[in-house]
Amino acid sequence: MPTYSISRPLTTLLKFAPASLTYRLHFFTPNYHHQNLLAASHQIRAFSRFTSPSSHVHTNFFVPSIRNASGGGAWGFNPGVQGVSLAGSTRWIVTTDMAVPATDMALPATQNLKPRQKNMKLRCTEFDHSGAVKTTAGEFLKSELCAQHGLQPRDLRKIDSHMMNQMPAILVRSEAILVNLAHIRALIKADLVVLFDSFGSTDSYNQSIFVYDLQERLRQSGAKAGGLPFEFRALEAIFISTVSSIQSEIEVLETFVTRLLLELEERIEQRQLKELLQYTKKLSKFEKDVLSIQGAITEVLEQDEDLAAMFLTAKKSGSPRKVNDHEEIELLLETYLKQVEEIGNRATALLSNMRSTEEISNIILDANRNSLLIYELKLTMGTLGVGAGGLLASIFGMNLHSFFEEDPYAFGVVSGTAVAIVGLIFWISLRKMRKLTKIY
Repeated sequence: MPTYSISRPLTTLLKFAPASLTYRLHFFTPNYHHQNLLAASHQIRAFSRFTSPSSHVHTNFFVPSIRNASGGGAWGFNPGVQGVSLAGSTRWIVTTDMAVPATDMALPATQNLKPRQKNMKLRCTEFDHSGAVKTTAGEFLKSELCAQHGLQPRDLRKIDSHMMNQMPAILVRSEAILVNLAHIRALIKADLVVLFDSFGSTDSYNQSIFVYDLQERLRQSGAKAGGLPFEFRALEAIFISTVSSIQSEIEVLETFVTRLLLELEERIEQRQLKELLQYTKKLSKFEKDVLSIQGAITEVLEQDEDLAAMFLTAKKSGSPRKVNDHEEIELLLETYLKQVEEIGNRATALLSNMRSTEEISNIILDANRNSLLIYELKLTMGTLGVGAGGLLASIFGMNLHSFFEEDPYAFGVVSGTAVAIVGLIFWISLRKMRKLTKIY
């Protein structure tokens, strides 16, 4: 087969094109001539024989300003190539009808290279010791972050936004503090703060407020900072943003839930019960998140070694704290732990109130259901009595001579007896029902 020369971008794309059962290759080539296009089509046909196990492989070219060989007309035909010219653009379709066994198919090892590389990177923003932005939305490989900040790859799992269902955590390492609380994922060092982008986060308002407060606190020093070192000021900004976020969330939930509970006290409807179920799920998830944050802070407070290791500035200056010398950070953590516990208690109390209301609503609905059943049972008992009285009338309604119809008092006696039978059966049935439904 003759060899054709085509441009390097097209050759590269053919080299790494993915294979599938029936796939299409699309090339947007602005300056291809007719002969180059034919050469490309022959190479694609040869390439398709070794990459596709199906009997039809379509390769589509979108080549602007290309006409057919005759120089006009809407259709152009060449061996193996068909083109459609519309508004100055031509779509060339190459079709190969050759089946290749699946064992002959070679999958390029680089077809999933880009997604893997994407997962190996983290996007973050860096702030220096003065609060100035050092890097904005920069992408770093995880290996680079580990080498630069003295971390292990497993440490980055706590702050990797691509990892779903992460639990809040505060990890203390030799040179850094890793924090994953609410909408914040950060790495704190003695003179650097790295904020990692939260994947899928929609809380942009809290993020903006947090960044502004963080920069203000990092700019402070000396007496204005209350004597706190750099890492504690950054950590305090994170705690303030976290507490503010969950505080605003519990206030919104309390407003809607309180209104809903008041409506349920007046009247129980299907719409209100659906809303109660939705808010119960939201509040349960919120309570779980708050308890996770509380657990993360409590876990650090229980480790004296971690508390002492959080003094990164002192360690960098060559005077690390002793294991029992960590009063400042302990007071800081306990202050915000108490606030988180209060919010958690509010969520627990509100959830308990919702569950109590749900139980009472179920009791009311059960009572109404029982009332309907009793009413239906009374109708059944009345029907039974009327049927028994109608039996007497049916007996005298037979077309037989009983000589009782000639008696002048026969009608009154029979009617009175039928009514008495109806009343007696209904009374006996009602008494039996009350006896069975009586609560001792």
